[in-house]
This record gives sequence, structure tokens and C-alpha cells, in this order.
Amino acid sequence: MSQDNSTAESPDVGFRMAAAVAAPESGSSTAEQVADRVADELLALIPDGFDRLEAAIAMTVTDEAAQVIVSDGQRVAQVPLSRRAVELLRDARQLAATSAEGPWWRFLAAVTTTGPARIEYDYGAEPFPEQQLFPPQAYLADLLEYPRERLPIWLAAYIGHGDRQARTPSAAFAAAQADATAVPAGEGLPPLPVLWARWALISAAFVAVKSPLGPRVTSALGWFEGRTRSGSTLHRLPHGRAVLSGGIWNAPELDAVYNGGAAMPQFYRGAPDWVADPVLSPRAANGLMSFCYWWDGNAWYRGESPDANGVQDALPGVWNDDAVYDVLTQVFDGNASSWLTALIAAADTGTVTRTLLSRALVGPDIDLDSAYFQLILAGVAE
Repeated sequence: MSQDNSTAESPDVGFRMAAAVAAPESGSSTAEQVADRVADELLALIPDGFDRLEAAIAMTVTDEAAQVIVSDGQRVAQVPLSRRAVELLRDARQLAATSAEGPWWRFLAAVTTTGPARIEYDYGAEPFPEQQLFPPQAYLADLLEYPRERLPIWLAAYIGHGDRQARTPSAAFAAAQADATAVPAGEGLPPLPVLWARWALISAAFVAVKSPLGPRVTSALGWFEGRTRSGSTLHRLPHGRAVLSGGIWNAPELDAVYNGGAAMPQFYRGAPDWVADPVLSPRAANGLMSFCYWWDGNAWYRGESPDANGVQDALPGVWNDDAVYDVLTQVFDGNASSWLTALIAAADTGTVTRTLLSRALVGPDIDLDSAYFQLILAGVAE
């Protein structure tokens, strides 16, 4: 791996307005031509006895990080990126700056000794791997050199969230004294005891089929990460209280903040002092939380979060019994047991038995014990 860590101090720069980038002079190489030269340089890095190279190279104007792997179908080895390849990639990136997309953030290539190279450009549609994510100052410096009209929301938040979604216990106490004006969360969220039971039951189903996906629960925490990168956490607190928070991937509210200059929504407006960082979704620490609701023992409330019907992608199917039934049948590939309806009803009342669970969750290689343990932790098993 080659990496230059000579990142400059964070420049005072706005990154929302894009300036024009000079086009290449007549007769100069195109970005595609330079990319072909990069592919040739990568091909030359393949040692004797190997026949394939895969490279992922991340770049800004100040930093670079490369992972270059060669293989022969059996052996795998890592090789350093040549300085000539780095120089060519910087040329290619500068030329790419004239395109509508702007310069790419990562250059991905697959090169073989027997066929054409495959090249892809990563503009940050999804978060970069941790080993190829630079400090915020590196991206700010890049935006000073190559301004852009907008950024992927996750990257814009990474650079500019400024802890605006943080709520320390001290800040929570002070804010609660100053403003106790909250609004109902709106239709969609069932009462906490029912929501928690459904969350636990769906968790048990995913655990039963040994899926790494799906929600999970402990005795006081539920968490969920969906396929669309939206997700949430549900923290249960003493005295029947709870905090439900999370984020919708590419939420328009956050796009307006980070790419449009809008004010951050007051997610905690009117929140009590027990709505604070320790019980908030980890997304809040990264500026990517887009909703927060709290249950005071009787009802759900919110500040400037969207109505609960607008965050369904970030929660498991807890909205009603039909939604739970649909999720369970999908988990078991449509092989719905006639006992599922009874299982859902028992979960809602905290009376699930091991016998009922074994009748309802059927299929090959079911881990019934681990599934039932999810229900024990949640307090919905007898």
C-alpha cells in the first residue's frame, strides 16, 4: 500500500458551489487514454506465475491509499503500487474533473494477462472502506481544488456534521428545562410493548434461520440495519420509557442540510432529559440520524422528525400483525406455518412458549434454541 499522509490543515472552504474546471488543451490525452496507460502499468506489476491483478486506489489532492492484489486462482499476494501508476492516476483524475461528475474518489481496476482490463470509478455512492477513508481535511482540501455542486450525503456529513446531532446529558438537561414542546409521533408506530414484542419476534425468526441479516435484541436494546442502508436502534429505559432513533439512507432532510445549506432539523425539540447520546443511534455521532422518537410511558413523541410513516425502511416490519406475518413468511421462503398467526398473537401478549415457537418456525436446520433465547431476552417468552 502506498499512502501520503501529508494532509494540510482544514481549509476554510464551502463545498456546495462548483466552479468551472479548465478543459484539457487541444491534442492532450483524454481521461480514457490515461486510464488505459494506468491499466498497462498495472499489468506490468503482475509477477511471473500470476495472471490477475485487482486494484482499489483512493485519492484526494493530498492523500492516496492503494490496495493491489495479485492472484493465480490459488495463491494471493499484495504488491505495491508503482510511482508511475500514481502519477498517471493523478493525471487521469485531473482530466476527469472536466466531466459532469467531477473527479472520482476511487479508481477500481481488474487486469488480467489474457484479456482486457475492467475499470470502474467510485464517486462515493456508498461509504468507502475504512482503510480508504481519509481524514475530513483531505476531502476539504480536494473540494478547494475541485469544487462540486453536491456530495453524497454520507460524505458531506462526514466532512461537515460538526457534532450538530450530538446531545450530551448536560445539554439534554438544559434543553429540557428551556423547551418542553413536543408533538405526537403520528400514526404508524405501535405502542412500545407491542413494537418491542414484534421486533423481538422478527429477530427470533432471522436467528432461527442463522441469517446474519435482520434485527436483533438484548434485554434493553433492539437494533436493525436494512438492505437499503437505513436502520435504527430502540433503547428501552426504566419506568417504561424508550428512545427510537435512526436514519433513512439519503434522507432528503439531510441532503437539504449538507448540500443545500438548510438548518439541521431540531430532532430533540421538546425532548426530555433522558433523550441523550448514550441512548441515541450511532448515526447521530456521524451526523446521519434523520429521526428520533421517544416513548414517555404512554405515547410516542417527536421534535422535527418526519411522521413515523416516513421511516418504515429504517425499522423491521413492526407496523402491524400483517407486516410481521409477511416478514416471517419471507424469512422462511414462503413456507408459512399455520401456527404463525398464533405465534404473533402470543408475542404481543408476552406468552410465547417453546412448543408454540417450534410449531410456527419450521424448516431445515432451524436453530430453535437461539431463536427462543431472543424472546427470553426480550421478555416475551413464558
